[in-house]
Amino acid sequence: MKLFKSSSERVKEFEEAEIGQFARVVCTDIQDIMERTLLHENQLGDRMNSWSRSIRDNIAKVFKRNDNRESIQFFSKAITSCGELRSQRYHRLDRKHIHEPLFEALLGKTNKEGKQIGAFIGYLKKSERRGVKIRLNF
Repeated sequence: MKLFKSSSERVKEFEEAEIGQFARVVCTDIQDIMERTLLHENQLGDRMNSWSRSIRDNIAKVFKRNDNRESIQFFSKAITSCGELRSQRYHRLDRKHIHEPLFEALLGKTNKEGKQIGAFIGYLKKSERRGVKIRLNF
C-alpha cells in the first residue's frame, strides 16, 4: 500500500492513498450490487451500504489525525466494518441474493481491504512517528 506519490512526496489525503482508493471501490461495488439485486429495498441492504461507507469514512478520519492511538482507533473501526460486511455477504449468498462469482469477487476485495488496514495498524503500533499526517516510511 502506498503512502507516497514518489520517494519525496507524501500522500496527504486519503483519496490519494491506495487504501482510500480501494475503500471507494468496495463502497461502489456494494452500491452496484444493491441496485442490481434490489437489496436497497430492505434493511439488510441498508446495513451493507452503511458498513461499506464506514470503512471509507474511518480511513478518511485517520488522515486528519496527529496521534497514532487515534489513527489506530479509526483503523480498528474500519476493520470491524470490513468484518461485518463480510458476514453480510455470506447472508446474501445463503439467501440467494447474490451469485457465487459475485460473492467471491466481493469477498476477495473485502479481505484485501481488511489486510491493508491490519498492516497499517501493525505499522502504527511499531512506529515511533506519530500520526499519519507526519511523513511515514512505510
